[in-house]
Amino acid sequence: MKRLLCTIVSAIIAIPFMCFGVNAENGSVLPVTVNAKSAILVDVSTGKVLVAMNEHERLFPASVTKIMTLLLVMEAVDSGNIKLDDTVVASGTAAAKGGSQIWLKEGETMTVDELLRAAAIYSANDACEALGEHIAGSEEALVRMLNERAKELGMNDTHFDNCTGLDDTTETHLTSAYDIALMSVELLKHELIQKYTTVWMDSLRGGATELVNTNKLVRFYDGATGLKTGTTAKAGCCISASAERNGTHLVAVIMGSPTSDERFNGAKALLNWGFANYETVTPQLDKSQLAPVRVIGGRVDSFMPSLPEIRPVLVKKGDAENIKQSIEIATDVQAPVEPGQKVGKVEFVLGNETIGEYVLSAPDSIERLTIFEVLRRILCSFSALE
Repeated sequence: MKRLLCTIVSAIIAIPFMCFGVNAENGSVLPVTVNAKSAILVDVSTGKVLVAMNEHERLFPASVTKIMTLLLVMEAVDSGNIKLDDTVVASGTAAAKGGSQIWLKEGETMTVDELLRAAAIYSANDACEALGEHIAGSEEALVRMLNERAKELGMNDTHFDNCTGLDDTTETHLTSAYDIALMSVELLKHELIQKYTTVWMDSLRGGATELVNTNKLVRFYDGATGLKTGTTAKAGCCISASAERNGTHLVAVIMGSPTSDERFNGAKALLNWGFANYETVTPQLDKSQLAPVRVIGGRVDSFMPSLPEIRPVLVKKGDAENIKQSIEIATDVQAPVEPGQKVGKVEFVLGNETIGEYVLSAPDSIERLTIFEVLRRILCSFSALE
């Protein structure tokens, strides 16, 4: 029995609950009206797909592309490779970008923070290019970075030809609603990005350059956290819209809407449906089911397992009370014991679905008794009997 328990314990691995990629519950039929070529609604904390329509159809994303560029910048900032007050010199390539722009001149300098404001709020192509070149070194190197990061994230429907989404000269700059949701969820892990994506109006150059957010939801939708719009003749009207209410953070991606209003209306409809039907809860661990683990041949006789931090999960409203808990824990372990050594697991189940699985572990190291300590204990026990 001891060998069996040890085998079970050693095989336990803590796997976070991730359901990104599960098909929508209603297939390709959305529960709300969305006038678009494709759409998807995703929970940010778990990556769970709530509903989707044509989510893997490869389409032009327009400026929604900038989410990936912003992700690379946020990763560079958070890793310390660049700083917000770093000075960036605009290249000729950046200055020549058309479309939405802040009219950078070749050789003009701005900080990373200023360019982030221009790219995230105003969707400025020249600012986005300058930022990308700052972290990659050149436009060519930047495009490689974009595609490499997309591959790492599992964005199998995606190929980037540039960092801006300009598509006049390309037929291969394509992605899908599913992949946009993937990179949106990844970007939202960097809390700093909301300093930019939630701003409605700002300015640069001492007020001479006005910035107005292209995402109207930032101003009008309760809990909006971003994220990025995009519009071209090829792409139609697109958006990755994120919002958070009562601890539930959702992303709605709309691609190929015929008008800007229908893009925003579709995103709002999906977000409203998500908030109305789902909630984020933290399962409560019943500690009464825990018991000490006996240590065989150790300097300490037993220990209480270290409890994991239980992560919030997304459930349908009303389902929280149906979450069940099960605990498997070893009755004893052989010394020596290493800190963090697995001694059991906690599992939370809702219906037939495991929504959380966590490792129970030893909090400290426990050394094996030496022969001298064994003899000393025996002598002490004899002395106590006299």
